[in-house]
Amino acid sequence: MPANSRRTVLTGLGVLSPIGSELSTFWAAALAGTCGVRPIQLLDVSPLPCRIGGEILDYDPKSFVPAINKDGRKSLKNMARTVHLGVCAAQLAMDDGGPQKGQIDPFRFGIEFGCVMVATDINDIACATKLSAAATPGMIDLKAWGTAGIESVPPNWMLKYLPNMSACHTSIFFDAQGPNNTITEADASGILALAEAYRIMNRGLADFFLVGGTESKINPVSYARHSTFTPFTKKNDTPATAIRPFDLHRDGIAFGEAAAAVGLEDLEFARNRGAKIYAEVVGVAAGFDKGMKGKILARIIRNALAEAGIAPSEVDHVNSHAGGSPYLDAFEARAIYEVFGNGVPVYALKGQTGNTGAAAGILELIVSAMALHEGKLPGTINYTTPDPECPVNVHVGAPRPVTKPYAVKISYTDMGQCAVAVLRRYDG
Repeated sequence: MPANSRRTVLTGLGVLSPIGSELSTFWAAALAGTCGVRPIQLLDVSPLPCRIGGEILDYDPKSFVPAINKDGRKSLKNMARTVHLGVCAAQLAMDDGGPQKGQIDPFRFGIEFGCVMVATDINDIACATKLSAAATPGMIDLKAWGTAGIESVPPNWMLKYLPNMSACHTSIFFDAQGPNNTITEADASGILALAEAYRIMNRGLADFFLVGGTESKINPVSYARHSTFTPFTKKNDTPATAIRPFDLHRDGIAFGEAAAAVGLEDLEFARNRGAKIYAEVVGVAAGFDKGMKGKILARIIRNALAEAGIAPSEVDHVNSHAGGSPYLDAFEARAIYEVFGNGVPVYALKGQTGNTGAAAGILELIVSAMALHEGKLPGTINYTTPDPECPVNVHVGAPRPVTKPYAVKISYTDMGQCAVAVLRRYDG
């Protein structure tokens, strides 16, 4: 850690996921190896090649927003699913351990979110599309769009789908008037948001951040578009074992949806208010692995370890990004092997949740924070046959004891943006 930096810790944790909404149910399901990848129920995917995914079932956003917050509950109807998932995860993190009103100067309360350009709900554009349809099937009559079509689009349409809306609404909910930003780097967004908040904290410009990641990929527009190029699994008949991180027989990914948020806090501020501390953030690094051969990702991991001031031998486990992609899992495994060899245990969550996009980084980071705090790491599911292209030590089976004080979390996109965070067990 830089000599002049403040110590920065994780306090409140909030989770909405296919295997549990709220921290206790999520953690219990992670330990038990519960799979949340199922046949899709939220929309009709029968014409599409992948018909399974990680959905959040029985989800009502109003149940996560306190009844006293009448304006907040009213505003939910103006949020897309991705947006209100993020807001609800932030509420859960605050409920778990955020500062109470009066404990923090609003100007030192920051918000950082990882998100994406949110796919439109069909109901918001269906009428306009129908009114603007040209005589030629599949084409739009722009004149009709300019007269009749655009008039039928809800006036608040854009405000429902902008990627910064989770951060915006969260700041309003909690009167957070400090630094506020949204990172839109797909699957790397959450850890990049954490890194930015961590740097701002180290500069002394905030005392507390809510850092979140949110995305619902279970959307008809998104699903249809990705079906043309995304390497989806074909194992529709066996969803519970379809997603196989690092396994020789992996054949692709499945989409999921989730939101997760953490309180990132100055250690002294946390101590003074008596906050529960889960883990300490001690290093972050980011970069772009243009060729996705693993060499640059390995260097990024080393940079994060160097900032933490530790050697690879001090790491208890690597929390990987792997989601069952034949190509990307091998890319990540090469980088992990170059830094750690095959001695360090490697963990992957996506067999249980599917690929939750911008939510994945923070969601998976929470597993490592809980592992360090509780002293046990869940096993990776659906890994049975080692792949020579993935020479890593995948931890499977029953939870294993955490024996070393550090964990490394890796996130990346399929275009090569990479982000890494290092956590340390908090021992007081």
